[in-house]
This record gives sequence, structure tokens and C-alpha cells, in this order.
Amino acid sequence: MTSSIERMNTPPVVSPQAWEAAREQLLAKEKALTHARDAMAAERRRMPWMVVEKPYVFEGSSGKRSLVELFDGRRQLIVYRAFYEPGVFGWPEHACRGCSMVADQVAHLSHLHARDTTLVFVSRAPQADIAGLQQRMGWAHIPWFTVTDSFDADFGVGEWHGTNVFVRDGDRIFRTYFVNNRGDEQMGGTWNYLDITPLGRQEVWEDSPEGYPQTPPYKWWNWHDSYTADAEPDRKWALVSDAGEAAFRKDHSR
Repeated sequence: MTSSIERMNTPPVVSPQAWEAAREQLLAKEKALTHARDAMAAERRRMPWMVVEKPYVFEGSSGKRSLVELFDGRRQLIVYRAFYEPGVFGWPEHACRGCSMVADQVAHLSHLHARDTTLVFVSRAPQADIAGLQQRMGWAHIPWFTVTDSFDADFGVGEWHGTNVFVRDGDRIFRTYFVNNRGDEQMGGTWNYLDITPLGRQEVWEDSPEGYPQTPPYKWWNWHDSYTADAEPDRKWALVSDAGEAAFRKDHSR
């Protein structure tokens, strides 16, 4: 009996030496792509800002919240519009399948919080339905608010999903970035979210405008239950990360 893989037009099977050579060839292209992605993020950090003037209001589990209150005291805000409302396929048991896959990929939010960044989801569904959905699907960790006005229409997510990014200076709010369609596919991980923010990962290796907050890489990383605001890096972790970074740089300088 012929196996399913034998009916596929698969690549050739080669020796370990030939496999390593092919991997090195591809790795060079992958590194170029990584550098291009870093350059794109640097350009993104230099995008112009747009002031947000309307007083948008959302409904949360504890009552009404303004857009500035969605920041939860942090400097940056990422807002994903998830389709969960009457008329969406799956309602009321489920949200849009694509939006649900995005929610399933959201990493622990403490890492974003450590970089002064808040992530929230917004939908048109009432809070009671959203709370039930979160519990049923394991999304209780994601702050999820109800849109009550023209926010979705004003920010390009009235008819489709999308991710908007904002930064604030006190109570003054600016829109800094927007991505939708296949651009949303990469969302969910901490690094990808930080890369679309105006301040980026806030690490010293990044190409950011003068005066932007930056700290050494690795040092701010922590277990998600161990972040302490304004704490100095753990001394033992600093030594470990220094050694790891030195080995990484040596290996990748060849």
C-alpha cells in the first residue's frame, strides 16, 4: 500500500552534510529577513502620530471606561477588535473563528505590562456574553470591553478585525499604528506586539529616535509571576544573561 507521503512531491533525502549545507544557505536568508523586520520596526517607530480627539466610551466588567482608562495607567495601548456579536457565525457560544485563533495565541500579559504596554480586546457584544465567552474559552486573562459608540468605525475595524496602537501623554492620546488582514496573523506573542508599538521593545540595540526609553536586552526579562515595578535586574540573572549574550554574539559573528 502506498503511503500518503509517497504520493507527495517531496524534497530529496540527503546526507547530514548536505542537509547542514542547505540549512546554512537558508539561514543566511532568514537572518536577512530578521534584519529587514528590525528595520521595518524602526521605521514604524518613526511613523507620524494622529491625535485622538473624540471622547470614546467602553463598557467593562466594572462599568464605563474612557479610552484613556483602557491604558490602565500605562503609556502604550494595543486594541484588538474581535468580532463577537449577534450576526457573527457561532454567536453566542463562540466568537469569529479567526478572532478566536488570535485570542488563543495571546501570551501572558505581564511581559507587555513590564514594557509599559496594555493589551485589550473590544467587541460589540454585551459584557455578560463576553464574560461567559472568556470563561468558556479560557480567555479570562484578556481585558475585553464592549464598544458603545463609533470607535470601531472610526479606527478601521467596523467591518473587519484589526489592531490599533495608541500612546498617551497624560490624558492626551495619539494613534500611532494600525494593522489588519493578514498582518494580524503574527499577533499574540510579546515580541510581535512590542514591535508594533511606538516605543518598540525598548532595548538598547534597537534603532529608535533619540530620547526613547531603552534598557539592556535580557535584563528586564522575568518569570511572569515575578515582575516588580522599578526593581533592579536580579544580579545572578544579569551574570547568566551576560554570558549567554556573549556566546550568542560570538556564534553569530561568523
